[in-house]
Amino acid sequence: MSRALVLSVIVGCAAIGAAAVWYTERGAVDTNQVATVVGEYCLDCHNGIDFAGSLRLDDKDMLDIGEDAEIWEHVVRKLKTGMMPPAGEPRPERTTLDGLTANLEQRLDRFAADNPRPGPTVLRRLNRTEYANVIRDLVDLRVDASTLLPLDDSSEGFDNIGSALGVSPSLVESYVSAAMKISRWALGDSTAPRTQVAYAAPQGLDQSRHFDGFPIGTRGGMSFEHLFPLDAEYEIQIRRGFGRGSGRIDFTIDGEPIEAEGIGNLRIPITAGPHTLTVANVDTRRSAGVDDIYSAPPPTGGIQLVEIDGPFNAAGVGDTPSRQRVLICEPTSSEDENDCAREVISTIASRAFRRPLEAEDLPPLVSFYDAGRAEGDFESGIQRALARILVDPRFIYRIERDRTTPENGGAHSIDDYEFATRLSFFIWSSIPDDELLSIAASGLLRDPEVLKRQVERMLADSKSVALVDNFASQWLFLRELESVTPDTEAFTENLRQAMASESEQLFDTIMREDLSILRLLDSEYSFVNEELANHYGYAGVRGSHFRRIDLPDGSQRQGLLGHASILTVTSVTNRTSPVLRGSWILETLLGSPAPTPPPDVETTLEGDDGATVAMTVRERLEAHRANPVCASCHAIMDPIGFSLENFDLIGAWRDTDGGQPIDTQGVLTDGTVLNGPAALREALLARPEAFVTTATEKLLTYALGRGIEYYDMPAIRAIVSQAATEDFRFSALILGVVESEAFGTRATGAIE
Repeated sequence: MSRALVLSVIVGCAAIGAAAVWYTERGAVDTNQVATVVGEYCLDCHNGIDFAGSLRLDDKDMLDIGEDAEIWEHVVRKLKTGMMPPAGEPRPERTTLDGLTANLEQRLDRFAADNPRPGPTVLRRLNRTEYANVIRDLVDLRVDASTLLPLDDSSEGFDNIGSALGVSPSLVESYVSAAMKISRWALGDSTAPRTQVAYAAPQGLDQSRHFDGFPIGTRGGMSFEHLFPLDAEYEIQIRRGFGRGSGRIDFTIDGEPIEAEGIGNLRIPITAGPHTLTVANVDTRRSAGVDDIYSAPPPTGGIQLVEIDGPFNAAGVGDTPSRQRVLICEPTSSEDENDCAREVISTIASRAFRRPLEAEDLPPLVSFYDAGRAEGDFESGIQRALARILVDPRFIYRIERDRTTPENGGAHSIDDYEFATRLSFFIWSSIPDDELLSIAASGLLRDPEVLKRQVERMLADSKSVALVDNFASQWLFLRELESVTPDTEAFTENLRQAMASESEQLFDTIMREDLSILRLLDSEYSFVNEELANHYGYAGVRGSHFRRIDLPDGSQRQGLLGHASILTVTSVTNRTSPVLRGSWILETLLGSPAPTPPPDVETTLEGDDGATVAMTVRERLEAHRANPVCASCHAIMDPIGFSLENFDLIGAWRDTDGGQPIDTQGVLTDGTVLNGPAALREALLARPEAFVTTATEKLLTYALGRGIEYYDMPAIRAIVSQAATEDFRFSALILGVVESEAFGTRATGAIE
């Protein structure tokens, strides 16, 4: 069938079908005109013969787009991000494309409202990070989950996605082993064996200067929390790297100084429980009257290793925070033991299972107490019951119950305890606290005003740092910074840490001050210490502590696009990568990933093997793009990446590459001209809904523990639209997610 005939059929059907729906905003394209615009600008490629992008539109009913909602949501995304029509092809005015998009979105939203779909039910277990947070909040015990459980797989960009959190026999064994260890640590174990634990400084850490948070008059060092199992003596050995002389060591436990001259073993009594140890070199340069201690060489090597050995001569289990948290009552006689045990067990279990216990839940747990009590004392029984709780599926999994059957309804609201659990794991990566559970019990949690107050309270709580550590660090690829190794002497472990801290503090500030999420793109302030300030060329910043600074007028570093963290993780080992940077912006900020390279296409450039090449990265990429197979994809990514070429592979500013001036010019698919970071930032902010939509998609993905589907897009648009009335404030997006139907409902029956 010819294009003209297809078009005439579509237009004819449109004229006969239904009354036109007019949209006065963004171009006024009505439903009848949709067929005309699609026919003129889309069908040359997206037809049954060419089938460009595996997409065919010539057989679609333009009046009943709900039946092909998945396809039309794909079209909407490409239109909104300016990806279609492609460069070099005829393109209507932007207002026409906006009008087309608005028409499609409104009809898709209407169809979704008439055909609600909550999405698949995902059975989610606690990932490693959540497990550690839950143990902290359940029994007031901080554990290093990386020593207890294996690394979790990721999907959709996050490690809390239900489909990726599988279970294996070895993982079950790890959970059992962890439960036994944690129950002993929480209550204390008088039979705890002597063990040796070593804490090592990160490799390559420069300790020649004072570290933020360490005692004044010191330089370098290590600070960590260690759980001492008993009131006992412990041997502590401090090892330093190579240097001149021995020098004095500043050693504190919970801020109290401990005598530690030079290198050697200390044997000192320490009470049971968690204690913070800080070890650093005393800065003898200050006492010697050195004027410029920042340039004077350090007299000794940095602290490299702290080893803790013990316990010796144990005196008892002590009075630790975790014992106080668990043992909410103490039996005064053997007759009181059973009642106290039941109170302790039911309190812990209801917190662990995130809901009140039912009548049949308690006896099986008490039976484990009875077995432990028969072999020891009251605390032995509690320890056994606690271990049993920590391996219960109701603890390890976030189980939600069906409230209807498939025969009488496919979707239903989750109950208030399940809602409280979703809310707390979303914002805190942990279990609900007592206040949240109490409100759930009252049945008022989903009252709009009550829910709003709870969201505000939870975001203000220090535990919301989980949104920085877990959500932002994965969404923005900040975790990738831990594993990159740029081939340049300018990159140090100290700089790596400073890079990550800058971006984390920006996100944290936006969250804590409830700013517009657009400040991620254009903040006129940032957070630096001396290390990062020197890297950026900022004068007057001394010391390792981070401080908020206003960026200089005309700074190219506004927002994430100027952060060394982002610029480093989007480079390759020995050069910048406009491709990676362009791809990161498309996927991470605009939610429109670049096409996957075809099989067997060379993805490295001349010179990536270390050979000397007398060409800039841009010239090498342009030679690569001469391959027609590569050209179409690179035409999308490269102009974006070229705009950031003034930043080198670790984010330092440069004006030349290989002795030649940097060329940052490029043209986006929609015709927008770019020439440097500022122009790219302006292009992104010119259409803020694209970025905010992506941020909302990522938040909803993280909150639901599953990938976003086409039928989620109407809800996402509603969240973005409402947040727009509040300048896209962070809390507006969070509240929009938790008020969405997808967050508060589940499908009945099969679990994915």
